[in-house]
Amino acid sequence: MADTELFKQARNAASVAYVPYSHFPVGAALVAKNGLVFQGCNIENASFGLTNCAERTAIFKAVSSGITDFETIGIYGETDEPISPCGACRQVLAEFCPDEMPVSLFSKDGTVKKTTIGDLLPYHFKDLT
Repeated sequence: MADTELFKQARNAASVAYVPYSHFPVGAALVAKNGLVFQGCNIENASFGLTNCAERTAIFKAVSSGITDFETIGIYGETDEPISPCGACRQVLAEFCPDEMPVSLFSKDGTVKKTTIGDLLPYHFKDLT
């Protein structure tokens, strides 16, 4: 998927974020290898620890739909510089996505920073069984 479309999908996801506390919407567009796009937004809770980020929302929607093979993800924030996922999201992404999977980080004006899952979280925790 082209960056322009990935940006639009992630920005669209942010438009429905539930952010009554931070007023900081974030959106993610996770593209499965079969072409399906799973959008996620951040969903806050008065008990802040129960808040869920956009990236995890997208992953959980895909996995709960039986999809676990992914091609790329775009993450959008209403920020001046491209936004980066938190540590929890990085670990969840590392659980389901190959290290070489492309990641596009977007700012509010569409500036993009390209990286990979492995670069976002080198030495991530892996199944040790």
